[in-house]
Amino acid sequence: MTIDRAAAEGWHREIEVDPDGAGERLDVFVAAALELSRTRVHKLLEEGRVLLDGRLARKSESLSQGQRLQINVPEPTPLSLTAEAIPLHIVYQDEVLLVVDKPAGMVVHPSAGHPGGTLVNALLHHVRDLSGIGGALRPGIVHRLDKGTSGLMVVAKSDLAHQALSDELRHRKVRRLYQVASWGHLDESPLCVDAPIARDPNHRKRMAVVEGGRRAVSRVRVKERWRAADLLDVTLETGRTHQIRVHLAHRGHPVVGDGVYGGGWERGMGGPDRGWAKELARRVTRPFLHSMELAFEHPVTRERMSFHSPLPPELAEGARWACESSGGVVT
Repeated sequence: MTIDRAAAEGWHREIEVDPDGAGERLDVFVAAALELSRTRVHKLLEEGRVLLDGRLARKSESLSQGQRLQINVPEPTPLSLTAEAIPLHIVYQDEVLLVVDKPAGMVVHPSAGHPGGTLVNALLHHVRDLSGIGGALRPGIVHRLDKGTSGLMVVAKSDLAHQALSDELRHRKVRRLYQVASWGHLDESPLCVDAPIARDPNHRKRMAVVEGGRRAVSRVRVKERWRAADLLDVTLETGRTHQIRVHLAHRGHPVVGDGVYGGGWERGMGGPDRGWAKELARRVTRPFLHSMELAFEHPVTRERMSFHSPLPPELAEGARWACESSGGVVT
């Protein structure tokens, strides 16, 4: 990738299609590579700002490995968002990036249903300069966590840092370790789930494992085996929407507390484990999903940086009860 800082109308990016991008629709690939919405990518295409091997690109064409995309991203429109004095746990900060520990329940960026109270609103209060590449509603956001997920995120304060970190994510150089509790017991550990994810054709607000979807890879290891659930360490090789939740539900072991992909799972249990599962569900009232470790190469110093976030109290208490009531079997 090369970056032309002197591009007349913003940032110019050149991206070579890697093996994972081969066969993918151009608009889908560009949206993922630049962390932009499909709508914004379509506007860039309509304005002639996306070239494929030197010619104007079409949104629906299929990509081949080795092809080169040239994308001119104009400067974002001035922000109309309001800075809000929301408490924010900043783990680390320097001139080009910061690492935050997002609480569960906080939406990352504004949307139709969440115009305020988001991480972006908080960032605008705590940080003066954020990268504009994410667009007017997502300044500085390199990757996202679901509303119900807590834990570590890296945020870019410069466009150069934003693009470098996005490239690290795309080339799987960022380590993202999540601690997760899932219902039932996995039949193998460690486990690699390599299953494509796309919008669920039957439920448009959900994602699902769908043939022809974008490749998604999660690596799972059982850390503790509880009475009717497992405590897992999950690392991501890709970062698809709801990836961990979808992959575990696809394997028949949805995330504890996940009302979208595993709501009421514990009620289907029989025998003496049903009461235990109902008690764990009572104690864990949101998805047991926490971004515990984050490691990446600093975009300027090239130093390898690593951060750790312990389980927040509401999950730590549930895990402690589950372990003690199960005999604390550690694999």
